[in-house]
Amino acid sequence: MDVLGEMAGFFVAHAIWCVSDADTLIPIMAYRFADGSKQMVRIADEQLEDAVRRGKDWLEHNPEAAAHAVLVFDGLITLADGKTDALIVNATDYGPPRLGFTMAIPYRPSDNPAGFAVYRPKFLDFEGSEPSWEALGEAFFRGVDQHEKGSAVWNASLDQSR
Repeated sequence: MDVLGEMAGFFVAHAIWCVSDADTLIPIMAYRFADGSKQMVRIADEQLEDAVRRGKDWLEHNPEAAAHAVLVFDGLITLADGKTDALIVNATDYGPPRLGFTMAIPYRPSDNPAGFAVYRPKFLDFEGSEPSWEALGEAFFRGVDQHEKGSAVWNASLDQSR
């Protein structure tokens, strides 16, 4: 899960950088092959829901025979104080055995009068055996730190109140 956690962190940091001064994120599909090579594509569609559906279908069927894949898209999550924007992450290690996790990174959009903010990540679900959440969190933030611009925005905009 370390490789998948780092990969998820890196591409979430990229997405944070993208949404820090823009509108809705065009979904990102990133995948890594067994030889370590990586690919990232944007999934553009007229409707965000259609793009997300195509990304989830890609994750399910793995048409490129990737070893790991991460889908990052814009969505909403309900927290104790209500709904908020969030980057949703579906991450899959194709194994065997197949493992994965889903998480959300809530954020306050840049057009909010209070400005852009990134809140604490929330692990939502997992596939396969339950991971060590502490180790996965550490791997995730190692990946965030590998994206120079994304980690700078994340650190400058961090709000741990949510």
